[in-house]
Amino acid sequence: MDDSSRRLLTLGQVGPEEVDRPHFHRNGPFGVLDIGTTKVACLIGRVESDGTLRVLGFGWQKGRGVRGGSIVDLDAAEKAIRACVGQAEDMADTRLRTVTVNLSCGQPESRLYNIQWPVGGRAVADADIRGVIKEGRERAIVEGRETIHTLPLNFVVDATDHVIDPRGLFCTNLTARLHVIDSLATELRSLGACIARCDLEIEGLVSSPMAAAMSTLAAEEREQGATLIDMGGGSTGIAVYADSQLMHTAMVPIGGLHVTKDLAAGLSTTQAHAERLKTLYGNVEASPDDEREMLPVPLVGEEADNQLARVPRSMVVNIIRPRIEETFELVRDALDQSGMTRSAGNRVVLTGGACQLPGLRDMAGRMLGRQVRLGRPATLRGVPELASGPAFATAGGLLAWAAGQGRGFHDLEPEAEPTGGLFRRFVNFLRERV
Repeated sequence: MDDSSRRLLTLGQVGPEEVDRPHFHRNGPFGVLDIGTTKVACLIGRVESDGTLRVLGFGWQKGRGVRGGSIVDLDAAEKAIRACVGQAEDMADTRLRTVTVNLSCGQPESRLYNIQWPVGGRAVADADIRGVIKEGRERAIVEGRETIHTLPLNFVVDATDHVIDPRGLFCTNLTARLHVIDSLATELRSLGACIARCDLEIEGLVSSPMAAAMSTLAAEEREQGATLIDMGGGSTGIAVYADSQLMHTAMVPIGGLHVTKDLAAGLSTTQAHAERLKTLYGNVEASPDDEREMLPVPLVGEEADNQLARVPRSMVVNIIRPRIEETFELVRDALDQSGMTRSAGNRVVLTGGACQLPGLRDMAGRMLGRQVRLGRPATLRGVPELASGPAFATAGGLLAWAAGQGRGFHDLEPEAEPTGGLFRRFVNFLRERV
């Protein structure tokens, strides 16, 4: 693989997260696509003249052809994406050519690097920042994986630490701490092929837990230290913030769909009815009335509508609780292995569709030993009520990212050409052959 192909997927090289009001740096309508196991969501937005972000179009479809964030059926995924994007385009009365897409496939990994760069006593220039980022990407190259984000966390200018933007400062040596997120190249190419079949180009990829954190974490939480847990349908994403920087991301291969499948198997019912039981009667905490409350359950394979089993609500709770406990055990293990437990502070924010089960917040607090709150995406002008819940936190964060929020070095292109250019050539290459 040559240097250019290694960097096809090197997107999102930006600087530290901002902690004040959002700043947007984009004109014209633009679209984002949140591809998940249980749903596909598309938002089309525009930055207004007053600097605020407005949603022009919204589309939503049941997820198909995706498992654990990865494409497993190109035809089914294409149909879901086409229908979702079409809804948003009709509402916005515009047509998309490019989209910013969430990254949850390919077993994403998160690593930190310290890069030293000689400056020689002159002022730090844009070329030095580009050089540091390029050096970090080259050091992070792993066979079979592609770099998605190269995020400068902070800089050391000679002996001065915690410099956010060193350009213009004089120093002998510049040291940068970089956060690199990469993913399996083969799964990224499958994702690119699917998007190309929908007559779209990928403008950028954004880590799913990072996008969810952008739309739900308060500036003070990012500064003091917090952990975002995005409980999706097929997986659970983790984003750790400290000193207003994204320090670590991870994915746990369990989500709300696993709870639904447990219920379906345990009660011998259909997956659709299991989802209904989870939504209407699900809980992770038992109550004294659970044994007395009987729930009707249609059995798999029974043709007559009156062939219903009746089970106590306690059975539903006892099936749900072990899976949620397992999820938080895996999250706790992932945090311990990352070495970020102390720097992540005492705050946990839960988001994603699966976080809405009653009692889940209290269980998370007990198992993780931290203060826990439920996070909803930041309010956007024009967003439908359906898209304002925790399940759409990632989509809201993608839209803010695509508009330019959180990009400390938005005025600096690490590569000689715009960030999306190489990726677009790759997608065009796929379109010609898929």
